[in-house]
Amino acid sequence: MSAPERDGLRPRPAPDPAVVALVAAAVDAAWPRPTPPRADDAANPAHRAWRFSGRWWSRPVAVRRDRPWVG
Repeated sequence: MSAPERDGLRPRPAPDPAVVALVAAAVDAAWPRPTPPRADDAANPAHRAWRFSGRWWSRPVAVRRDRPWVG
């Protein structure tokens, strides 16, 4: 008796090729496609950069600490 059968595991049957093709087609249809850049984005490079200003994590740690005892 081999180890998988001794442990109660049985080998899985080979999947039907039609099922494999169906699952592959569903994944391909659901997978997001990259979008080409828009013309107005190339004209304005500021829209391509992600800005950190004004975010909560851009402030120093000491400023971000919540101090309920401070008025």
